[in-house]
Amino acid sequence: MPEKMNILVTGGAGYIGSHTVLQLLLGGYKTVVVDNLDNSSDVALKRVRELAGEHGSNLTFHKMDLRDKVALENLFASEKFDAVIHFAGLKAVGESVQKPLMYYNNNLVGTITLLEVMAAHGCKKLVFSSSATVYGWPKEVPCTEEFPLCAVNPYGRTKLFIEEICRDVYGSDSEWKIILLRYFNPVGAHPSGYIGEDPRGIPNNLMPFVQQVAVGRRPALTVFGTDYSTKDGTGVRDYIHVVDLADGHIAAVNKLSDPSIGCEVFNLGTGKGTSVLEMVAAFEKASRKKIPLVKAGRRAGDAEIVYGSTDKAEHELNWKAKYGIEEMCRDQWNWASKNPYGYGPPDSTD
Repeated sequence: MPEKMNILVTGGAGYIGSHTVLQLLLGGYKTVVVDNLDNSSDVALKRVRELAGEHGSNLTFHKMDLRDKVALENLFASEKFDAVIHFAGLKAVGESVQKPLMYYNNNLVGTITLLEVMAAHGCKKLVFSSSATVYGWPKEVPCTEEFPLCAVNPYGRTKLFIEEICRDVYGSDSEWKIILLRYFNPVGAHPSGYIGEDPRGIPNNLMPFVQQVAVGRRPALTVFGTDYSTKDGTGVRDYIHVVDLADGHIAAVNKLSDPSIGCEVFNLGTGKGTSVLEMVAAFEKASRKKIPLVKAGRRAGDAEIVYGSTDKAEHELNWKAKYGIEEMCRDQWNWASKNPYGYGPPDSTD
C-alpha cells in the first residue's frame, strides 16, 4: 500500500470493532476510532494498540457520539478518510423490545448523521455492520443475500431500515460505494486472550453467558427451547469466529476500490449450523468445565434454524471463514479465563 489508507471505525471499542481495528492496523491501515463507550471499554483499544506492536501508533481514538453532528463535522474537517466502517449501535434484542425509541434514536439518527457528514466531506465509501436478523424467521436455510427481508424486533428493524437508507442513498448518488455485511453469530476472541467480548449486565447471547457460567459468575445456563425439530431439540445457529469476521471487513474495505461496486450485500458466517447443545459440549471440552443447564420453554421471537450461505462472499470478496467451533471455544475460554470480569474489576454492576 503506497499511501496508508485512513479508515474511520465507528464503535471501534466494541467487541467486533476492536478485533477489526486490530486486523486493520496489522494490515497497514491508519485507523481512527469514534465510540461513545456506552457498551464498550477504552481498555480494549489500549490492548489493541499493544497487540498491534509497531503498528499501534497508527491508531487514534475520539470519544464521541455519532448523533453529535458538530463533533463529527469537526473530525471530518480535521482529516481525510478513505472509507468508514460503521459498527456503532445498540444491539440487545430484548432491550430493543422494551426501549424501541432508544434503539431508533441511537441507531438510526446516528447513522443518518454519519451519512450526512460523510457526504458533505466527499467520503462516500462505507462498510456497514448489518445482521442476519434482517432475515427474520427464514422459511428455509441456508439464507442467501436474495432472501426476502423481515425483521422481527426493533433491533433487527434498525438494521433493516439502515440497509434501506443505504440503498436509497446509493440510488440518489451513484458515487457512493456501500457494502452491507450481514453477520450471523460472532463468538470467540483474539487468540492472545487479550481482547474479547465484555457485555454489560446479563448477556443476551449464548457464548458470553456460557463463559460467565464457566468462570463462576452465573450458576447455570438456561436453554430456551429443547423441543425444536433439530438434531437435539435445541436451536441451530451459524457461529462465526470474531477474527474471521474482522478479516471479512478488511476484504470488504478492499472491495470498495472495485469500480463495479454500488450498494452490495454479503453474508458473513461459516455456512454451517451448530446447535446450542453442540456449542455447550465444545465449550466444556475446551474449558474442561461442566456447564450446568436449566431447560426452559422457547423464547418468543427465536427462530428454529438459521445459517447462511457464504458463496457470494467467497467468490466476490475472496473471503472464507477459517475457524470452526473448536477454535471459537478455545479462544473464548482463553479470554474468559484470563479476564473473568472482562475489561473491568469484579463489581456490583453484574
